Amino acid sequence: MNRRTALMAPLLALVFALPARAELVPLADLSAYLNGLTTAEADFTQINADGSISNGRLYIRRPGRVRFEYAPPDRSLVMAGGGQVAIFDAKSNQPPEQYPLRRTPLNLILAERVDLGTAKMVVGHYEAQDTTRVVAQDPEAPEYGTIELVFSRDPVALTSWVITDDLGNRTTIVLDRMVTGVNLPASLFNITQEVEKRGG
Repeated sequence: MNRRTALMAPLLALVFALPARAELVPLADLSAYLNGLTTAEADFTQINADGSISNGRLYIRRPGRVRFEYAPPDRSLVMAGGGQVAIFDAKSNQPPEQYPLRRTPLNLILAERVDLGTAKMVVGHYEAQDTTRVVAQDPEAPEYGTIELVFSRDPVALTSWVITDDLGNRTTIVLDRMVTGVNLPASLFNITQEVEKRGG
């Protein structure tokens, strides 16, 4: 064994001893998973752009409906329904701030039919830390920002997402103990009823 071979042998042994790189979950499989996700609820941890952390309970009812209830003593609430997003600020007596759901990247996974294969929608698809990650944008309005979806591989499940808004601010939502196929009443996502309930 010459000197070069002697130096290479330990290196080759190390390379072959490394675990095989996880395969990417195909976009078609991820689209099928999201389309099958009709209802879900989970605990969530929110990491804001300024580093602050919030917790709460998340409810999803596709298409087009989501509700973020923040843990007490915070009575803040973010919800989407009827094509609108409403932000209820617990510290304000003002009516909720509202804007169209289509203006947030979250609209991409709340759509009636998700197709991550749509041209110019996915701008990143890679593997990291035993997860498959997809960075997506609205191909018709990329200026609204992006959403990075993080999926476990076996079984395929949505575990977190990161929204980067039009100003470059990043908000991370980490899901925990998600349960799917649950019965969620439409009233959970009714913005008008929530305004009346809060005396707005």
